[in-house]
Amino acid sequence: MKRSLALIMMLVAGCASASFKETALVPLELADPQAVVERFRSGTPERFQLLNTVVFDYHGFTFSGIGYIEADAAAHVYKVACMNHMGVKLFEVSGNRDGVLSQSAIGPLADRGDIAHAVGDDIMRIYFDLVPGSGARTWKRCNKLFFHEVSGAGRMEYVFAGEQGDLIEKNYYEDDGIVWKASYYEYRDQGGKRWPQGIVFIHYEYGYRLTVRQKEFST
Repeated sequence: MKRSLALIMMLVAGCASASFKETALVPLELADPQAVVERFRSGTPERFQLLNTVVFDYHGFTFSGIGYIEADAAAHVYKVACMNHMGVKLFEVSGNRDGVLSQSAIGPLADRGDIAHAVGDDIMRIYFDLVPGSGARTWKRCNKLFFHEVSGAGRMEYVFAGEQGDLIEKNYYEDDGIVWKASYYEYRDQGGKRWPQGIVFIHYEYGYRLTVRQKEFST
């Protein structure tokens, strides 16, 4: 069942605060949208390793843990390992744009079904494809730049804002409205690249919320 899989999938790491500082908005009337996108693209690492704390909320149920992600966004390749606060590994998954390559999970998680596709789907939604294509529709509103493009059965929306023109939202819509939303907060320059210190992912269709706080970052 998709909702059960989504809940299990989100056992990726611990004790994150849901409170992040909003990106300060600045006038963007004179900004060149494509220049903003290219600037952000050039500052975003293609390969990275992350150690995160994460809190998962599902209809009043809250779970936290610690997760490690190793990813190559250009190649759409990822590895994810998750453990609880006692250091017990909950599951490990690797995959690419063609699907899951390998997976393992402890008994209680494995008994819930195939968590791998749920893990891979949201890793890719949050961390991959962070800029729109050159053919995306563009407009400006409320000191933000909006880009829309066709994606799968719906459309993807990218929202850029702030003095550095950072990606602050990535939203996916279908005919019935928004399906999921990723929000990015508190960007920081790290090792010559920019990376958000906080991410909030909400899946409206399945009813869960994931709050991620970065602890360690390397490229």
